[in-house]
Amino acid sequence: MIATDNKASIKGGEFLIKDTDASQVFIPEEFTEEQQMIAATCREFLEREIWPRLDEIDAAKSPELMSSLMDKAGELGLLGTSVPEEYGGFGMNFNTSMLVAEATGAGHSFSVALSAHTGIGTLPIVYYGNEEQKAKYLPKLATGEWKAAYCLTEPDSGSDANSGKTKAKLTEDGKHYVINGQKMWITNGGFADLYIVFAKIDDDKNLSAFIVERSYDGITMNEPEHKLGIKGSDTRQVFFNDVKVPVENLLSERGNGFKIAVNILNIGRIKLGIAVVGGAKQTVNEAVRYANERKQFGISISRFGAIKHKLGEMAVKIYASESASYRAGQNIDDAIEDLKAGGMDDAQAKLKALEQFAIECAIMKVHGSEALDYVVDEGVQVYGGMGYSADAPMERAYRDARINRIFEGTNEINRMLVVDMLLKRAMKGELDLMGPAMAIAKEIMSIPDFSSDDDETLFAAEKKVLKNLKKAVLMVAGAAAQKFMAKLSHEQEILMNLADMAIEVYVAESVLLRVEKLIGLKGEGALSLQKDIALTYLHEAVEKINNAGRAAITSFAEGDELRVMLMGLKRFTKIEPMNLKDARRRVADAMIAENKYVF
Repeated sequence: MIATDNKASIKGGEFLIKDTDASQVFIPEEFTEEQQMIAATCREFLEREIWPRLDEIDAAKSPELMSSLMDKAGELGLLGTSVPEEYGGFGMNFNTSMLVAEATGAGHSFSVALSAHTGIGTLPIVYYGNEEQKAKYLPKLATGEWKAAYCLTEPDSGSDANSGKTKAKLTEDGKHYVINGQKMWITNGGFADLYIVFAKIDDDKNLSAFIVERSYDGITMNEPEHKLGIKGSDTRQVFFNDVKVPVENLLSERGNGFKIAVNILNIGRIKLGIAVVGGAKQTVNEAVRYANERKQFGISISRFGAIKHKLGEMAVKIYASESASYRAGQNIDDAIEDLKAGGMDDAQAKLKALEQFAIECAIMKVHGSEALDYVVDEGVQVYGGMGYSADAPMERAYRDARINRIFEGTNEINRMLVVDMLLKRAMKGELDLMGPAMAIAKEIMSIPDFSSDDDETLFAAEKKVLKNLKKAVLMVAGAAAQKFMAKLSHEQEILMNLADMAIEVYVAESVLLRVEKLIGLKGEGALSLQKDIALTYLHEAVEKINNAGRAAITSFAEGDELRVMLMGLKRFTKIEPMNLKDARRRVADAMIAENKYVF
C-alpha cells in the first residue's frame, strides 16, 4: 500500500486546526492489485452464496444456516483478516481490513454476523489476550471452526455500558470466576462457540472482560429476537447462571473491561462506517438499473430530472463518505507503523493508534450510517410502489439499514463523543483549539478582508472556504465552552450542533483532497465528474454548517454577542454559487450510461 507523506505529523482531531495536503491522504484508488483481488473475492462470495439466499437467510428458524455460511467464509479466509499470521490469520493492515468490510458490507444479515465475529468477537483477544489465550483461541476463530459473540449490553445498560450488573466472583480455591447475569442484543448468540463477556468482579467500579466458552455449564438463551431488519442475524438474550470460568480466561487485567469495550467499539465504528458504503453502492446499483428499466410516459424514468437528482445525490454522499473513511483508516495504519518504529509492540501500537483517531472513528460511523439511510430511502422512492414491496430489493435494504444508526453506540452518543474528545484533548494540551478559537473571536470583530484572491492553483478558492468553515466550528465551540464551562456536557443539543459542523468539515475536506490527489495523478480532464461530486458536497457542507452554527449560537448567545457571532458565521460560510443541478445530472448520467455506480 502507498504510505502517505509526513505521517508522523498527523494526529487525530487536528483536521480542525491544521491544513492537510493532498499528498498526506490515502485514496482508495491507491489500493494495490492484490488488495483489489481480495475485495473481488469478497464480492464474488456475496454474489454466489449470499444474495441468492437472502429470503432464506431472513426466514431461517435456526442458526444453522448462518453458521454454515460463516464456515464457507472461513474457508476463503474472510474470518482471519485481522488475525496475525502466526495464529492462522492473514494479518492484514487496518485499511485492507476496511476494504474487506466495504466489500462484504452489502451482505445484509450476513454482513452483521461476519463483522460481529471478526470485529468485536475476535479483536479483544487479538489486542488484549495473553500468549496462551491467543494460541488457544485465535486459530479456531480465524478459520471459523469457532464462532464468536460479544456480550456487553444488558437490559439496563446500553449507552451507559459501565453500569452493567453482571457479576463475577472468585471461588474459594481461586481457580474460577463464577459469572451471573443477563446480556441482550447478542449478535451470533445462538451459534457462537465463544463469548467475550463483560462483568464486574465483586464491587468493582469498572467492568472486567472474560473469555467464556459455550461448553461451560450454566449458559442459556432465549429464542432469536424478532426485529425490524437484519432478520437473518441471530440476535438473542444470553443468561449466565453460576457459569464457572477458569481464572486464566480473564482478559487483560481486572477492571480493564470498560477500556477494552471502548477501544473495540472505536474499531467497530469506523468498520461500520465503511461497511455501509458497500451496502450503499449496491443499493445505487439496484436503483440505477430499475430507473433504466422502468418506463413512464413512454420513456425510462432515469431520464427525468427528479430521478437524476436522487441518483446524483446518492453518489455524492457515498463518494464523500468513502473518501473520509479510507483517509482515516490510513491515518490509523500510519500511526501504527510509527509507534512500532518507536519500539511499541504490535497489539499495543494498534490500540494506541485507534485511540488517537477515535474522533474520526466516531465521525465516520455517524456519517456513513446516515448516508446509507439517505440512499436506501431514496432507493425506495426511485422504485415507487415496488419499493414498498417485499418482492423488490429496496424493502430489505430500507429495513436493514436502520440499525446502523444504533449499532456501535447511537449516533447521538457518537456525536457527543466527537465534541467531548476534542475538548478533552484541548484541555490536556494535546490539541490547541483555544488558541485558534480566541484568534477567530478577535477576527470577527475586525474589518473583513475584501481583497481579491489571485491564487489560481487547483481548489484554491475551495480550500479558502474550508479554512473559513473550520473557523466557524472553532468560533462556536470556543464561545460555547467559555459560556458553559464544565456544564457544556449538559447542553446536548449544542454538542450535536457542534458535532455536525465538525463532521461536515472533515468529510468535505476529505473528498476535496481525494479529488485533488486524483487530478494530480491523472489530470483534470479525466476527473470532471469527481470534481462535480467534490464541489457539490462542499456546497452542501457549507449550508449544513451554517444551519448547525446558527442553531447553536441562538441557543446561548444574545444581544451584541448574538449579532456579532451571526455576522461571523455568515462571513465564514460564504461560497461562490455554482449550478448544482447540472453537476448532479452529470454524475447521474454517468451511472445511467453504465447502469451502475461508477465512482
